[in-house]
Amino acid sequence: MLTFPRWKYFAILVVLIISVIYALPNAYPQDPSVQITAARTGGTAIDAALAKKVDGILAGAKIPSKSIKVEDGNLMVRLNDTDQQTKASDLLRPQLGSDYVVALSLAPTVPNWLASLGAKPMPRGLDLQGGVHFVMQVDQAAALDKRLEAYVEDVRATLRDNSVPYTSVVRRGNEAIVTTLAVNADADKAQKQLRIAFPTLTQNLDARTLTLEVPQSELQRISLEAIEQNLTTLRNRINAFGVAEPVIQRQGTDRIVIQLPGLQDTAEAKRQIGATATLEFRAGVGDRAAAAAAVRDHNVPPEARVYYDQNKQPVLLSKRLLVSGDQLINAVPGTDSRTGQPQVSITLNAIGGQRMLNHTLENVGKPLGIVYVEQVPITQIVDGKEVRTTRTEERVISNSTIQGVFGKEFQTTGLTREESTSLAKQLKSGALAAPMTFVEERVVGPSLGADNVKRGTTAVMFSFIFALTFFLIYYRMFGLITCLALLLNLLMVVAVMSLPFVGATMSLPGFAGLALSVGMSVDANVLINERIREELRAGMPPQSAIATGYDKASGTIFDSNMTALLAGLALLMFGTGPLKGFAITMIVGILTSVFTAVTVSRGIATLIYGNRRKLKSIAI
Repeated sequence: MLTFPRWKYFAILVVLIISVIYALPNAYPQDPSVQITAARTGGTAIDAALAKKVDGILAGAKIPSKSIKVEDGNLMVRLNDTDQQTKASDLLRPQLGSDYVVALSLAPTVPNWLASLGAKPMPRGLDLQGGVHFVMQVDQAAALDKRLEAYVEDVRATLRDNSVPYTSVVRRGNEAIVTTLAVNADADKAQKQLRIAFPTLTQNLDARTLTLEVPQSELQRISLEAIEQNLTTLRNRINAFGVAEPVIQRQGTDRIVIQLPGLQDTAEAKRQIGATATLEFRAGVGDRAAAAAAVRDHNVPPEARVYYDQNKQPVLLSKRLLVSGDQLINAVPGTDSRTGQPQVSITLNAIGGQRMLNHTLENVGKPLGIVYVEQVPITQIVDGKEVRTTRTEERVISNSTIQGVFGKEFQTTGLTREESTSLAKQLKSGALAAPMTFVEERVVGPSLGADNVKRGTTAVMFSFIFALTFFLIYYRMFGLITCLALLLNLLMVVAVMSLPFVGATMSLPGFAGLALSVGMSVDANVLINERIREELRAGMPPQSAIATGYDKASGTIFDSNMTALLAGLALLMFGTGPLKGFAITMIVGILTSVFTAVTVSRGIATLIYGNRRKLKSIAI
């Protein structure tokens, strides 16, 4: 007898409703937009006055906009097409200046009720929707300068740790580090210890002057490492945004190309990608009165440098860097339990922790300064052309007295809550080996992506139409049942691919996987329909033939799909890029096709034929 449990009908209904809800956002196209946000955390306000100013600028240039309003703390300018988007971005960037980040974006149009359920459009790869394209220039001179300054400090630490007295350690350009040993210093011991610490540098001893020369091969290695470290850091930062299939690669010797398909918050991405904010720890020199006197009398001690705190008050700190951002390996934002102020819990690496421990052991009761260093982007118009550079801003966030000994783990305050959170993100992702500037920003192939979507959709729809036409002609009523099951299968695939936790990205190979899953679903339904026809030819009553056909075909369908599923899992585990996109779509399609072919189509057949007691024949 042909029966179907009621709970299975309920399960099919629930699956249908969920599939419709999570597939529906794909029917709402995104708006090409220009996103404007403050260049620095806690910087210039994003408000109605700025919206009015932007509206006036666009109106003066006769660029129409859909809307200009503040969304989630950013000013979102929605436009009609990508040509207007590019024109508006090029117009607004120089006029708003360096206080704002003007970035290209794709703004969602999904209704709020869908968004509140976590329903979002399916992430699409760069080949389907385009995206934002950045080219960044790495300042290799700054990378060399930073590394050689670290060498100078390491030479001092090596000599000091091995009890070799010296009078000075200074740089000579980018070529050498010159050490002047004390009269009573053991030159042989100094050479031996420095050779162990710096095996790639060559030594030259002349009387009490020991010169460590940096060979050209070492300079090239430093430049290459700067690029590689920046690449790694950028990957870590971009991964935090959850961008689908980003492209991050070297271009030439000093540039990095970044492509972000369809990222929503491109302004935040741009700020985090190029951010070089970090902390520097320096020993304090004198008190505030001494700092004020040094500035007033233009008499700064040779070993000190003048910094300024949040209140623009001068602070004297040592030129020697105690611990830099390179030695920071973790940072967690939080709140000081005593004062309620935002704080950042810092963890240093072994070298930085040892330096901090040694310094605090010898300097309890003396001041320790913490400097917040940030590279701020600047956009200027020079000879009618837009020129982008950066400006280094430094401010002392703490100049407190060392109360006790500490090493690799401690807490610091002095930042706002937004700055603490932003700084912690940057420090977690790793420090940039050298500052970078944006030299190019544009949208990558949105028209090509739209054409690819159209072609891919057309290919899938034609595969559907061919399959449905064949089934309707060849299997009649059961062809209609199969068509309904196939449509639900496609709906389920789109819904699953749109779920945020799946992490799937639809690309051109994904369309191929989708077409393959349609074919496999067709194959499963052919097995069922042919099995039913065999039972009818053997003289079995129609209802029994339907039940037997589904029962006997289900095992074969399961076995054949599981072998295909294993192949898909192998592609997912060992493949990269396009292969993974194909594999994910194929795996999802296999799982949904088994459900729709075995369960959904049987439920529909039972609904049509199950209660017909005098059934003599069926249309198959």
